[in-house]
Amino acid sequence: MTAELDLVSVRYLVDDVDAAIAFYTRHFGFVVRTHYSPAFADVTRGNLRLLLSGPASSAGRTLPDGSRPVPGGWNRIHLIVEDIDAEVARLRAEGVAFRSDVIDGPGGRQIVLDDPAGNPIELFQPRT
Repeated sequence: MTAELDLVSVRYLVDDVDAAIAFYTRHFGFVVRTHYSPAFADVTRGNLRLLLSGPASSAGRTLPDGSRPVPGGWNRIHLIVEDIDAEVARLRAEGVAFRSDVIDGPGGRQIVLDDPAGNPIELFQPRT
């Protein structure tokens, strides 16, 4: 198995985690890494790790503005950080705006921000 730091993680919001697993493993040769259906699974192919987040996952929760992440519009790069609170404080001090608050999920803590073009980026601190 590829080392955690060598993986490039991309989160995809999906309607059905099991259907997504079947699609990626059957059609593209991905291998199941973890499976916590119906909320979450991740599959890998080489150094690519797809984080498949269903509606029951922390990534699918309603945001402070009332919007709910859905497939297609919330796909984002996923950057692992050691101390999410410190990173959020640093970025806020630098004027970065966030889409969400830090939320806790089964695998760790996350927050979403936008790049200058409006593309979302997720900072994630894995649970230890």
